[in-house]
Amino acid sequence: MQLLHVGAAVLNQTPLAWDANRANILAAIDEARRRGVSILCLPELCISGYGCEDAFLSPGVQRMSLRVLEEILPTTKGMIVSLGLPLLHQDALYDTACLVVDGRIAGFTAKRYLAGDGIHYEPRWFKPWPAGRRGQVAIDGKEYPLGDIYYDCGGVRIGFEICEDAWAAKRPGVELSQRGVDIILNPSASHFAFGKIEIRERFVLEGSRAFGVHYIYSNLLGNEAGRAIYDGGVLIASVGKMVAAGPRFSFADWGLTSALVDIDAARLSRARTRSFSPEEEEGDACVRAPFDYPRLEPSIQTLNRDAWETSPNVKEEEFARAISLALLDYMRKSRLRGFVVSISGGADSAAVSCLVALMVRFGIAELGREPFLAKLKYFKELQSASDEREIVERLLACVYQLTQNSGPVTLNAARGVAEAIGAEFFQFDVDRVVNDYISLVSRAVGRELTWQHDDVSLQNIQARARSPGVWLLANLRGALLASTSNRSEAAVGYATMDGDTSGGISPIAGIDKAFLRRWLRWLETAGPEGLGPIPALHAVNVQEPTAELRPASASQTDEADLMPYELLDAIERAAIRDKHSPMEVFKLMQMQFAQYTAEQLLEWIERFFRLWCRNQWKRERYAPSFHVDDENLDPKTWCRFPILSGGYERELAELREFVLKSKQR
Repeated sequence: MQLLHVGAAVLNQTPLAWDANRANILAAIDEARRRGVSILCLPELCISGYGCEDAFLSPGVQRMSLRVLEEILPTTKGMIVSLGLPLLHQDALYDTACLVVDGRIAGFTAKRYLAGDGIHYEPRWFKPWPAGRRGQVAIDGKEYPLGDIYYDCGGVRIGFEICEDAWAAKRPGVELSQRGVDIILNPSASHFAFGKIEIRERFVLEGSRAFGVHYIYSNLLGNEAGRAIYDGGVLIASVGKMVAAGPRFSFADWGLTSALVDIDAARLSRARTRSFSPEEEEGDACVRAPFDYPRLEPSIQTLNRDAWETSPNVKEEEFARAISLALLDYMRKSRLRGFVVSISGGADSAAVSCLVALMVRFGIAELGREPFLAKLKYFKELQSASDEREIVERLLACVYQLTQNSGPVTLNAARGVAEAIGAEFFQFDVDRVVNDYISLVSRAVGRELTWQHDDVSLQNIQARARSPGVWLLANLRGALLASTSNRSEAAVGYATMDGDTSGGISPIAGIDKAFLRRWLRWLETAGPEGLGPIPALHAVNVQEPTAELRPASASQTDEADLMPYELLDAIERAAIRDKHSPMEVFKLMQMQFAQYTAEQLLEWIERFFRLWCRNQWKRERYAPSFHVDDENLDPKTWCRFPILSGGYERELAELREFVLKSKQR
């Protein structure tokens, strides 16, 4: 046996935060050295940060990345470490992994396949490196190998697949295997999405098996740049067997996972594989660097996973942990002093409030009170908070803003949730403000505004009148107002701009209402592993969702205004995610929702497409939201649609004619 101790780190980096990023890198290297790790894989573009966007094109950013690389080099003595950074070569910018061996640069491997779909825009800044191409890059008067290369470090061969490379059909691992590579490092910046961890595990496991290698995958962690959430989750596989997996959604600045691997086992696996056909060495494709590995004795290794990872409610667990972590990073990286939520007593605002409280509970459960507060050391007044409830109280204010159309049910539900989670609770009566606006406009237009003629306008002014006061409270606290709109509302514009959409962050705008209601029921009765439920949510969950903007006699509900939420979300997925035409959506809905008549489905599908097209301008103005799945409607990162369009008029006319003819037959 030739045993090596290998490891991978997750890092909570920030674009252009050079000193903070370097500190996390150095801490991971120090811990790896303490544990006796010889080969360490760090995440993609970990020096500069992955989310620098157009700043990548700045020569200053490129130069600073190299400066920080040089500052890190001395700390890698006695180790092999991969470090990610942007690198300019012949007037083209490349996403590279620098392999550092015993404190010296061995070479730079450039990313071959760039992520250019969904939330990724890598081709805007980087060039893909052509397969088989190699060159030399000059840094401070010295030349280093660059491109499609692999490394022989003390007799152990190491290659790279950089994030998207492993997701491609013609992944580089095929060629690396034929070159006799023993270890493939995958430095990644792979954003979180529901269920995505299963895909990652498959390509890591299958890569290690098919290529006959040890496969080491690292990832970013946390809310790096504002919208994407990185879940971490180191994976180390050995010839088709997962030998180590790191925790996900950690609140720590960095984390290290390591394992012992047997180099001889990988070589024996390739020797036994009939399809393995080694290539002759390609000269400059292999970069050699001397390195001495310590002799190690075998030990028992156990693959440990957090209990929640195998929960039947893993999606609910992921949502709670992902958004909570994202909120903490958004707050601390913006140096905010907490959040303010306009709590209505309904599902959306209750969910946002609970997520802020969970942010504190998860953080303290993992890190402890003192380390958690240290992450917010700029908030001096918070440091004296004695316990979890007091920390929540100082970080979260919930404001119930009543009008004459509000009722005791929602008030009591809002107060009950705020008290249960430990938030500070305020009650504003905005009726006078609303009536002042109505009187002002009535005098200007020369008539009294009535519900019969001015329904939507009278609803909207109530929502808008709630915004200035709650923003003022947020400013007084140095906090950020969190918007409470969800994705289902965004799809049809069922939100008041500068009203319930007001805020600097929109934590639940990436999730549909049907899932949100299911999540709240789970949070009421079970809750996250290790934290438990919030029973006070029962008062929210027993209500029918309502904007509570019409007089009580109108018995207003969201679904009466729109359509059943389950159906709305199904139409949205079919029309927007899957790009089906109105006719195709109708036929799919007939199959999925047989309890509704063709006329009902026609009405609701027409309503959806009409409201979708009419309200793109609202989606353009939403506060930043977090990406959690491939159904996001954020036009800045995922789902682009014209503000002005023909509104599917011809397609909907054909659908109406089809339904009419079907009824006549």
